[in-house]
Amino acid sequence: MIRPRNLADVVRRILLLVVIVVVGIVLWRNWDEVAPQISAVSPTAWVAAGAAALISPFLTLMGWRRVLADLGSPLSPANAASVFMVGQLGKYVPGSLWSVLVAAEVARRLGVPRQRTAVVGLITLAMALLTGIGLGVPALPAMADLGERTMLILLGVSAVVMMVVLYPAVLNRLIDTGLRMIRRGPLTHPLSGPAIFQMALWFLLSWVATGVAMWVLARELVEPGGDTAYLALVCITGFPLATSLGMLSVFIPAGAGVREGLLVVLLVGLLTAPAAAAVAILVRFLTVVTDVVWALAGWAWGRVHRLTGPVEG
Repeated sequence: MIRPRNLADVVRRILLLVVIVVVGIVLWRNWDEVAPQISAVSPTAWVAAGAAALISPFLTLMGWRRVLADLGSPLSPANAASVFMVGQLGKYVPGSLWSVLVAAEVARRLGVPRQRTAVVGLITLAMALLTGIGLGVPALPAMADLGERTMLILLGVSAVVMMVVLYPAVLNRLIDTGLRMIRRGPLTHPLSGPAIFQMALWFLLSWVATGVAMWVLARELVEPGGDTAYLALVCITGFPLATSLGMLSVFIPAGAGVREGLLVVLLVGLLTAPAAAAVAILVRFLTVVTDVVWALAGWAWGRVHRLTGPVEG
């Protein structure tokens, strides 16, 4: 008879295998479309885009770690990476909550209660959506070719709305309401103002970093005389919008297809249709590779420090 603890290890290993297979399929399916575009992007642009994309998950990690510490479970950056980065591969399995479940299991080995990790994971998803949509809403005028001024005005309005929602009394009430709706206990104490501000800032910087990576790639494929400054604004706001809407498609791994379709719509007025499709595919490829690199680094650290092996006792 399989003991519950051994069963949990079996389930965890099966989940890891499924994640690896799904990630492999994502890379394999995109490779034939990515390969012909590599020659059109300069090595310098690849290095710059890769660096920006590589920074993005680290910034998200710092926001996640800040809230976890605020709720009473501080972790070093390395230990936090072994939890958060490995858990992020769960988003490639249909259902966005897999990443929360994977992170909760690994964090348990560091003395972090599963409930706390799960709640912080849910807060992280909500904050990613809030900041992503808040930063991304200004990209909507680009679909109707309304111009840079309209985008900047909408960015200002969105910033005011975000500040209201992120006000500690408002956000904590929203969190408590959400936890009650999913039948979870309340937070041990309300999130502090500094924790909320810092988490939001880390997440916004993370979105900007990936938007910059997208812009670096798109700039290589823009037609001569194209407005690269406006293109930067569209990329930095358009990527978080498309990704956030993709995240809402919880049964589609990492919003595959949803994000790409929206990015093409946003870019097609500034790039040719083939170039817009190429940028969307290249960004998907780059972010998947980045997630795998961070996950391998987190897994290696966890393996060395026995955070990913069978539980003893």
